[in-house]
Amino acid sequence: MLVRHFGLATTLMATLALATPAHAVTEIQWWHAMTGGNNNVVIKLADDFNASQSDYKIVPSFKGSYADVLNAGIAAFRAGNAPGIMQVFEVGTATMMAAKGAIKPVYQLMKEQGESFDPKSYLPAITGYYSTSRGEMLSFPFNSSSMVLWVNLDALKEAGIAAPPKTWPELFDDAKKLHATHPTCGFSSSWITWGLIEQFSAWHNVPIGTEANGLDGFATTLEFNTPLETKLLQNLVDLQKDKSYDYSGRTNTGEGRFTSGECPIYLTSSAFYPNVKANAKFNYTAVPMPYFPDVNGAPQNSIIGGASLWVMGGKSPEEYKGIAKFFTFLSDTDRQVYLHEESGYLPITKAAYEKTKASGFYEKNPILEVPLKELTNKPPTENSRGLRFGGMVQMRDVWSEEIEAALAGKKSAKDALDAAVSRGNAMLRQFERSAAK
Repeated sequence: MLVRHFGLATTLMATLALATPAHAVTEIQWWHAMTGGNNNVVIKLADDFNASQSDYKIVPSFKGSYADVLNAGIAAFRAGNAPGIMQVFEVGTATMMAAKGAIKPVYQLMKEQGESFDPKSYLPAITGYYSTSRGEMLSFPFNSSSMVLWVNLDALKEAGIAAPPKTWPELFDDAKKLHATHPTCGFSSSWITWGLIEQFSAWHNVPIGTEANGLDGFATTLEFNTPLETKLLQNLVDLQKDKSYDYSGRTNTGEGRFTSGECPIYLTSSAFYPNVKANAKFNYTAVPMPYFPDVNGAPQNSIIGGASLWVMGGKSPEEYKGIAKFFTFLSDTDRQVYLHEESGYLPITKAAYEKTKASGFYEKNPILEVPLKELTNKPPTENSRGLRFGGMVQMRDVWSEEIEAALAGKKSAKDALDAAVSRGNAMLRQFERSAAK
C-alpha cells in the first residue's frame, strides 16, 4: 500500500514539474506610435527577439500618435504603471529629461547591465540629438528621418525645367514656372516649423536658440527672427499670393498633394518614401533641401526627425536586463540594414550605412541615401546637432500660428517671426521654472 501511494505521489510530482515552467518569463511593455507597414516592422522585431531567447518577452502596444504616446506614458508613470520602453518623438526629448525619476538614461542602463554600447558607433547627427553635452546617450535611436525635397520630374519637364532646384532662389523661380501648369500649387511643404525653422537653421548653420539650441541647458532663448529667416518667409508670402507656393498645413496631412500630382515640388520628410513609391503615377526623385548660396558655409548638415526609445524609471532589475539585451539586439548591423531597407527610415549605425552602401543598394534606390548624405554632409556644429526646447509640441503650434498669419497677409514676415520668438521665449521660461521644481 505504501509503495502504491509513493508511486502515485511520484507520478503527481513529475506531472506538476512538467506543467510548471522552469522559470518565469519577464514581460516588457513597449508603447509605440507606428502605423501601417511600420507597425508590422515593430511586431516583427518583437517576435524575432522573443524567439531568440526564452527569458524575456517584448510586448508592443500601439498607443496612437507621437503626442498620444508621450502623454499616455507620462500619465502612466504618475499612476505607477508605465511601460518599460516608450517611443517618443525627437521634440519630446526635453519633456522626458525634465520628468524627474521618470526615465533611466540608456547609457547608464547599458553600463549597469554590462552590454556592449559605444555611442561612437552610431551616426553623429543622430546620437547628438539624444545625448548630453558630454556625449552620454539618454535614449536609444530607433526610427530616424530627415527632410528632403520631393520632385515630380514629369512636371518639371513639362514646364521646361532641366533639373531639380538646388538653391532657394532656383526653387522660387521653378515654383513660378510650375504655376503655369499647376495653378493651385507650384510648390508646397509639410511640417512647416520643422522645415522652415528647425531644418532651415541647421542646414544654414545658424542658431535657433542659445545654449546650443537648448542641448546645453534649459536657460535657452530663441533667436530665429533674423534677416535670413525673414527673407525665406517673405519669399513664401509673396509666392502664396498666386499659389506658386501653397501652404499645406502644420503636419503631413497635405502630402497627398504631391502623390496626386497637384504639387510638383514638395518639401517633407524622407519617411514619405514608402507612400510615394506606392502611390505616385509619375517619374519622381528626392534631392537635398535647398539653401541660400550667399550664406557662408551652407549647406551644413540636416537634423533628424522620427523618434527614439526611452527606458522608463522604477522597473525591476530583470526588466532592465531584458531591455538592455533588446537594445543590443536592435543594434545588430544586419538588423539595422533590414530596418532601413524595409521601412525607409535611416540606419542608426555607421556599420549599417556602410554595409548598405557596399551592397549596391543605393545604386538601385538612390532616394534612400539622400537624407543620409544630408545628415553626414559636414560634422555637426552647435547649430546643427539638434534642438532641445521644453514644451516643444505646444511651441511648434505657436510658431505655426505666426507663420500662418504671415502667409495669410495678416502680419509682415518680420513681425510674425518676432512674435514667434517672443511667445516662444515666454513658454521656455515657464518650462524652465517647472523643470527646476
